[in-house]
Amino acid sequence: MAASVNLNILLVMKDNLKVDLRSVTLKQLRALAGLQRSGSVSATAQELGVTPPAVTMQLKQLEAAAALPLVERSAQGFAVTQAGAELVETARRIEEALRDGTEALTLLKRAGGGHVAVGVVSTAKYFAPRVLAAFAAIHPGVEIRLDVGNRSETLAALREHELDIAVMGRPPEDFEIDQATIGDHPHIIVAPPDHPLAEARDLPLEALAGETFLLREEGSGTRALTLRLFARAGFAPRFGMAVNSNETIKQAVMAGLGIAMISGHTVGAELEHGRLCALDVEGLPVVRQWFVAKRHDKRLLPAARALWDFFADRGAGFLPEVATRRD
Repeated sequence: MAASVNLNILLVMKDNLKVDLRSVTLKQLRALAGLQRSGSVSATAQELGVTPPAVTMQLKQLEAAAALPLVERSAQGFAVTQAGAELVETARRIEEALRDGTEALTLLKRAGGGHVAVGVVSTAKYFAPRVLAAFAAIHPGVEIRLDVGNRSETLAALREHELDIAVMGRPPEDFEIDQATIGDHPHIIVAPPDHPLAEARDLPLEALAGETFLLREEGSGTRALTLRLFARAGFAPRFGMAVNSNETIKQAVMAGLGIAMISGHTVGAELEHGRLCALDVEGLPVVRQWFVAKRHDKRLLPAARALWDFFADRGAGFLPEVATRRD
């Protein structure tokens, strides 16, 4: 029985040792720190822009929360106790954290700092990195994470809040976004330069019925556009292999494995140097649009907003020129 009573006493003593500072306010801590500096309630009140009774009240409330004496009188005025000095150090660390936070928010507000997660569909990698490089030169403090994927992958990342903004063509249909136009996005049909139709002009689409078309993989926006084009024409050509990158499609076309509908922005160098040719087909190029997009419910921080504006205002200047005919 005695052991039980002693245990209860120890539990009560342990409870009395608890200190809970969750109700402490910054005003109370500043009053204590001011008193340590000045040694005077009136001087502290003047420094903080309040009345002496207000300082006295803040100190009493802080001392009640600490459950320890924080201030003592001396011949020179007021001084803080060891417990008071601990709280003054706490106040110093809080003030330092607030200064750091203020500087960080100021940088964010000016788009001088922060980070942005950007997703681009794989076709956009032929111009988007140049946009990002130009932006980074103006805003060197902004950290940019770049994710490249096909349309389905990029939309999934945008849907799941993994991206701040995305660069893409056709917008999604299953969730709401905000978008701004970057510029035109032409799609053409490319063939090897020695293709029998390379020199033909104004070819009807039906003239390609006997050709083998190489397609991008499932989930690709270019694949979907190709299939829609032939569906509207009312016939389907032979579809050959599915390829998961524009680079491989270009190499396969150059090797004679088929022809392909492809973004004109991915083949500028090949057309210029005669490694590929653009077939002159009626109704082509199909001109879509490039967009910078975000979820409608996504609130962009200043760095992300600055990059959004940069894509919308200056992105068109980074789009490759496309020669759709050979002179």
